[in-house]
Formats: sequence, C-alpha cells, structure tokens
Amino acid sequence: MGRITLDKVRKAFGDIEVIPPLDLTIEDGEFVVFVGPSGCGKSTLLRLIAGLEDVSGGQIRIDREDATNLPPAKRGLAMVFQSYALYPHMSVRKNIAFPMKMAGLPQDEQERRIEGAAKALNLTDYLDRKPGQLSGGQRQRVAIGRAIVREPAAFLFDEPLSNLDAALRVGMRLEISELHKRLATTMVYVTHDQVEAMTMADKIVVLRAGNIEQVGSPLELYNRPRNVFVAGFIGSPKMNLITGAEAAKHGATTIGIRPEHLVISTEGGAWKGEIGVSEHLGSDTFFHVTVNGFEAPLTVRASGEVSLSYGDTVWLTPNEANLHRFDAEGLRIA
Repeated sequence: MGRITLDKVRKAFGDIEVIPPLDLTIEDGEFVVFVGPSGCGKSTLLRLIAGLEDVSGGQIRIDREDATNLPPAKRGLAMVFQSYALYPHMSVRKNIAFPMKMAGLPQDEQERRIEGAAKALNLTDYLDRKPGQLSGGQRQRVAIGRAIVREPAAFLFDEPLSNLDAALRVGMRLEISELHKRLATTMVYVTHDQVEAMTMADKIVVLRAGNIEQVGSPLELYNRPRNVFVAGFIGSPKMNLITGAEAAKHGATTIGIRPEHLVISTEGGAWKGEIGVSEHLGSDTFFHVTVNGFEAPLTVRASGEVSLSYGDTVWLTPNEANLHRFDAEGLRIA
C-alpha cells in the first residue's frame, strides 16, 4: 500500500543542484525520519515525494506505480505542514471534513471517518469549536485528523511540531508515534531535531547538502555511525570528537566517545582536566571538562548525585570498547 521508491532522484534550481541523484526505499508501514541541519534538503526531498516540487531527474514510484509526473492529488499521500493551515471560520468538524467534501464522499462516509479520526486524536469533545478556541497541540491534531480521513497510502510530515513549546512537543511526539502503531501506515517525517528522529523513527535518513550520509535504525546510527558527520549529529549531547596525537595512538585521524562512555573521577585516570560548566538535569549531570592538550572541552554524562564544582580538577577515562575511530576522510574504521 505505502511503499515509496526513489530511483536516482535529483533536484536542481537552475544551475544549483540541491539534491544530487539519490536512491531510497521506504517500505510499507515504516516510520522514516529525514533529519539533518538547516538547508540539507530534507524538506525539498519531502516535497518531491509529495509532488509539490518537480523532479529534475530520476523516478518516484508509489506502490510500484510511476508517480514522477503525477499531480499531488493523484499520489494518494496526505501532508501535514509546520503551519496548521486550518480554516479559522470553520469548526473542527468542517476542517477535518474539507478534503472529503472536495472529493465528493457521501455524507455518511464523511461522518464515519470524522468520528474515527476524532476518537483516535482525542478531539471528540472539540468538533464544534473553531481553531481559535484550541491550543497549539489541539490545532496540530486537527491538521493530522484532516490527513487521516483521506486514508492515504502514506503520511508526509514537514516539521509538524516546530511551532509547539517543549512540553507540547514531547506529548505530540508520543501521540504521533502511537498513531503510527494503530494505523500501521507509512509515515515520512522531516525534522532538524535529532531527538525527535531517535525517539520516533523505525528508520532514520541523515542528510547533508542533499546527500544521504547514512540510513539505518536509530540504534544502528547511534552505535555505528558511518562517518564523523553522523557521529557528531546523532546523539544528545553529541559525541565527543578528538583529533591529534590522542587519535593517532588509536590508529585514527579522529576518535569519538559518547558522554556516557567516559568515567569521571577525582582519583586519577587517562586524561586530566578541569570542570567548566555543569548542566544539572536531576537524574543526570552533564559536565563540560577542559582537558589538557585537547582542542575542545569534553562532555561527560554522570549521575545526578555526583558533586563536582566549577574549576575542580578531574580525570576522565574512556571505555575502550566504545571508542569510535575515523580515518582522514572522516569514514568509520572497522
């Protein structure tokens, strides 16, 4: 139903190629997240799949059918944008019903789908309200409901949580993930927030300058990043990357160690340093430690019960089994 295949798909604006030719397969029922820094091409790639942008080369197939030149309405996809794009003068019920009304569905079928979507999204009590009477999270759920009633082959989400505050983002993240489990429909989700990618995705596609740097499950990317870029992008706080003589000792140009794989001690260890800023999160504390001879401070994840202060002398010891090694090209050394 919702298999999407990109075969040598590229996009150029005049002489500027923003998406070099790439191949990607999104399996039916997968939750795939496109993630990367601003300007990496993730939203452009989503718009190519939706048909909102014309491809400059290659082929897009949806359920084995060539959809490259099909208009958006013929692709069987539903898109949810960062802006809710709701009609302010219409009730929630009429906003959700709008795409079905345009498609000419019978009234009883419209009502059946509206009730199903409202129940799934906890909107039943709000169907007669206007968007202006709803919170940001509720409005985003209305936008998702409008997509659900179309019963698409796949959902496309373009940074749908960016307008919400931190607490609402966490709640909506869980709601969208649960919705995916219930509907078992393909979802393609764009975000610049790698925490969203890690917590929601079955498969993550990491993009940089239009190129796919790595594709894999969240834990595959976390535990075996293909290159320095992925290593530094996936993970919060990000992986510590160390160059110079220390990396050379391990037969690499760059070594990486995640904050939770460093042991901090006042008794001695591999690397001597000084505590800088500390971030106390309750259960955890992140210490930023300036290490003698290292270009940048290292971040260490420790128990929230560890009591250290700005300026304290400490030693850090990396867990050798969790060191990541990268060559001069930035690629992972097996």
